[in-house]
Amino acid sequence: MLIIAPLATLLGTVVGTAVGLVTGYYGGIVDEAIMRVVDAVLAVPLIIIALLAIVALGPSRLTLILVIGFVFSPIIAKTVRAAVLGEAGLEYVQAARLRNERSPYVMFAEILPNVMGPVIVEFTVRLGYAIFAVATLSFLGFGADPSIPDWGQDISQHYQFISGGVWWPVLFPSLAIATLIIGINLIADAIAQSFER
Repeated sequence: MLIIAPLATLLGTVVGTAVGLVTGYYGGIVDEAIMRVVDAVLAVPLIIIALLAIVALGPSRLTLILVIGFVFSPIIAKTVRAAVLGEAGLEYVQAARLRNERSPYVMFAEILPNVMGPVIVEFTVRLGYAIFAVATLSFLGFGADPSIPDWGQDISQHYQFISGGVWWPVLFPSLAIATLIIGINLIADAIAQSFER
């Protein structure tokens, strides 16, 4: 969980940022076409896509990383696109275009550094969601490897004993997941506030 979630979030952030930069910078038909695909992916819940992919490809770390990264990238793309739309009309972008800079240079060297705030915030927020998604899939029996200790798997194995009064084997992994996600969300809030100042 603690390896899969950060890698999946990093993958989703890199892909989503690239897509958001392209759509926000070019606009027009490119933006329309890509955003329709993004909206279609966002219409399907993460768990459904993950379960379908895992059944088709088999449970593995790579599958979980790719699936979670794929599902997170449209959300990040929309956030980055909105930030890029706000930057694309500013003077420094116009100056780069007047210098005949290539579009990739303008996007990645000029605009990207100015939209890193939302990208970093999205990364930290999505990291919490990724941890929860991995734990949920492990709870459902679709984790990467049953032999590797996992909080979601621990909850799944001991869930049936709650009715018999043995609740602590479920409580402590649940608290660990909740504490980690709350901690990450607090960090995300602090980062967002620092960029707002």
